[in-house]
Amino acid sequence: MEILVSSRCDLQFLSEDYIFPEEIRPGKAAIALCESIPVIDLGDRAGQNRANIAQEILKASQEFGFFQVINHGVSKELMNDTMKVFNEVFEMPAQDLSGIYSEDPDRSCRLFTSSSFYANEDVHHWRDFLRHPCHPDLDACIQQWPDKPTRYRQVVGNYSTEVMKLASEILDLICEGLGLESGYFGGKLSENSMLSVNRYPPCPDPTLTLGLPKHCDPNLITILLQGDVCGLQVFRHGEWIGVGPVPNAFVINIGYQLQIISNDKLKGAEHRAVTNSKVARTSAAFFVSPSRDCIVEPASALIKADNRPLYRAFEFTEFFSNYMSEKGNCEVVLEPFKLQA
Repeated sequence: MEILVSSRCDLQFLSEDYIFPEEIRPGKAAIALCESIPVIDLGDRAGQNRANIAQEILKASQEFGFFQVINHGVSKELMNDTMKVFNEVFEMPAQDLSGIYSEDPDRSCRLFTSSSFYANEDVHHWRDFLRHPCHPDLDACIQQWPDKPTRYRQVVGNYSTEVMKLASEILDLICEGLGLESGYFGGKLSENSMLSVNRYPPCPDPTLTLGLPKHCDPNLITILLQGDVCGLQVFRHGEWIGVGPVPNAFVINIGYQLQIISNDKLKGAEHRAVTNSKVARTSAAFFVSPSRDCIVEPASALIKADNRPLYRAFEFTEFFSNYMSEKGNCEVVLEPFKLQA
């Protein structure tokens, strides 16, 4: 418990354990919020505008690997209530937090700090996080979730159900945009989901550290509830751009598996989380992933169009093991799966 960043947020100076190398740290340069990151209205996704929405999503996924969605079907009340419950978790007394805190990486539901590599990290990340599974069996997963706050299981259970529906709808739209057969991303390709609730306490010196360093997500697609505090940044054309919060929107992030299945037609975007010195920031990432034994490979329909696959077939568990061993290093994590020209 004493290693939680939350216990250090009253310090006036940043410990050396959290100071990143100069070439990685954010520094003092101001990062502008990017107004060009697409905000896509899903309100008519079941109507006459569906084909246009699918193309908007495809274009955003190709150019940014990120986009935001509004009129997505998840109620404002549920989004706000869920974020409130997440904040309540990190504001619980230490004796309540100790019940969910664990340094065991095999524990399915746990509160921890920095990353799964804490013991072997050169530099720690300025964040605490609560992580637990949500699917394929939601009812079974809920039994592993925190029982405090008392509303957590009910509220987050309802939220998980709605966000999984949204993820499926977005994957269907991506499927249509790519010209793949209906339901291509169903079944084992999107069988599992994990929720990671990140807490970034106020930091003594945000110029020296990071909440999360640059990485791409290893999964299929991520649905992010960002909250109203800035902190998410995307790396594009050699520079960092800020993803400003849009009221009642979700941030959608293309993961490595979509990049591979699309034969590089879609791109997993490099992104990071920065800190601030004034207020705590909470975000919740809903990761949709293939089952561990799912075979992932470029879609055959897209191989025909490109004449050759860019990646070999593999079990998702092989990819994820490599991702973890490389600590998500964007420069090398895809290399074992690429095919030579």
